[in-house]
Amino acid sequence: MKKILLGNEAIARGLLENGCCFAASYPGTPASEILSSFVQMAKAAESPAMGEWSINEKVAFETALAVSYSGGRAAVSMKQVGLNVACDPLMSSAYTGVKGGFVVISADDPGPHSSQTEQDSRMMAMMAKIPVLDPSSPREAKEMIQLGLQVSEEFEIPVMIRPTTRVCHSRQGIILGEIPKPSIPAGFLKDPQRWAATPRYRLILHRQLNEKIATIAEKYGKKSPEKILGGKNSSQCILSSGVALAHTYDLLKGLKLENQIALYQVKMPYPLNAGLILERIGPSRDILVIEEPGPVIEMQLASRDRVKGRMDGSIPPEGELTPDVLEDCIRKFAGLPPAQRRASAGKPRRPTLCPGCPHRAAFYAIRQTFPGGIYPSDIGCYTLGLNLGAVDTVLCMGATISQAAGFYHAYRMRGEFPAIIATIGDSTFYHAGLPPLINAVHNGAKFVLVLLDNSTTAMTGNQPTPGMEILAGGRKGQAISLEDLVKASGVKSLAVVDPYSLDDMTRALKEADKVCRSEEGGVAAIISRHPCLMDLGVEKKKKTERVEIGEDCIGCRVCIDDFECPAIEMETKTGLARIDQTICSACGVCIQVCPQEAIKARSKES
Repeated sequence: MKKILLGNEAIARGLLENGCCFAASYPGTPASEILSSFVQMAKAAESPAMGEWSINEKVAFETALAVSYSGGRAAVSMKQVGLNVACDPLMSSAYTGVKGGFVVISADDPGPHSSQTEQDSRMMAMMAKIPVLDPSSPREAKEMIQLGLQVSEEFEIPVMIRPTTRVCHSRQGIILGEIPKPSIPAGFLKDPQRWAATPRYRLILHRQLNEKIATIAEKYGKKSPEKILGGKNSSQCILSSGVALAHTYDLLKGLKLENQIALYQVKMPYPLNAGLILERIGPSRDILVIEEPGPVIEMQLASRDRVKGRMDGSIPPEGELTPDVLEDCIRKFAGLPPAQRRASAGKPRRPTLCPGCPHRAAFYAIRQTFPGGIYPSDIGCYTLGLNLGAVDTVLCMGATISQAAGFYHAYRMRGEFPAIIATIGDSTFYHAGLPPLINAVHNGAKFVLVLLDNSTTAMTGNQPTPGMEILAGGRKGQAISLEDLVKASGVKSLAVVDPYSLDDMTRALKEADKVCRSEEGGVAAIISRHPCLMDLGVEKKKKTERVEIGEDCIGCRVCIDDFECPAIEMETKTGLARIDQTICSACGVCIQVCPQEAIKARSKES
């Protein structure tokens, strides 16, 4: 049977078809659909395979790894930035090794499209000294799961599968195999010298790891690289992997260069058998390495002066390798003139919070209450508070709280106390907010913390948070109260507010600031709670049926420039505001924002 699947669905299918009994993840684009697809497919096949949305990537990695220690095939999936969070167990597990096959799926985002970095997970695999497979299509991603689990069990080592955005979010016809019942883990065999090794034995484990990598390079390096294009007498060659390979193949065919340039696919970028590769492509006088986003293959061949790529500028050192970018590189490599292209027309619209998003109301109240404040924020859709002038810093998950404390200490040294308002989403707080909050309270920092609680992980597709009773696959779990966690961290001042009421939100902000500045003050927290309107599982309670702009409008643009609701636009002819009723959520917050009181509500009763 053949079915068109999303790349992430193909990966999930590959896990189930190859007996994976446990998968864990923290949602992050472009990897989010892997775990949800795994759970749905397991349920449809009546498989006992279990999936878990974990509180963060480190916990997900460690939980899945323990299943592997017990003999079961397991997987953990995340985006490339999430691999930073899981870096500690990644490095250590390479030493301890595994029992059941264990694959680490880290989805990279060259570009980047939805990330704060475009880092290369293959670099992390090379640093950890674990093999990494680089699929160029959804079909290959599914096939590489089998190879990854096989190598993992043969050498008792974690294996990374590294898809990118274009693999995760493209679709392809996939041949479906049977989903067998996965083997139940045989049980954990105690071996303290391995699983709980002291530094002395870690040295021994490191030596064994190096031997494994050398053997893997020797055994599987014989199958790499695979020639997929080019004649016997090609004077030049390209080594490539991942989606860049697919683009390069199409471009070489389109430019009719297949007789001049041979194309080789490297499916396992690390570890390489460099000597064998150079022997195989011996006739080629020039070698161009095309890979993204970093020079992993190139670095392993870099001592050879005929190798070109990112390191010598033949391939751009940053940015996604789109067909246009690659065509220019290949043309230059082949000695052809640059391509002629039309200039792109139009200016792209910047991303903005959805109509009716409760975060917009919270940010508006923050900026109006503290116009000269410092606004550290965090990772999530609420990062778009940038547009509302209420976000000054965004570093990494949970950093808003640490940075708010740092700003307080920095200004305290100067004898000053500016308003500091840190914003963080509920899912991000569960993920990485607790340790910095405990630290801030313990060290006497004073600032206002606004937890933007929309009861979901909205940015990545509305996955459940620990604040909900629902688990992956619909199973019931125990909800963890946000209020209880905040209070347990030592915060003494806590208010819960619906941000749709700007008066209530403003009052809570002023009171929190007052508490911070008191002699016994510290961190004062506000939970800004209203469900995400994009979450289909949440019942929306509308106070109004329709919001309209009346004749009192004078075109002051406050609703557009300051509040930035995408449902409100300016009429070109009149210069006055109008509401696009096709996308308006009728939240009614704009009614409170309009200084002319020109925006009116029509209630359900009217």
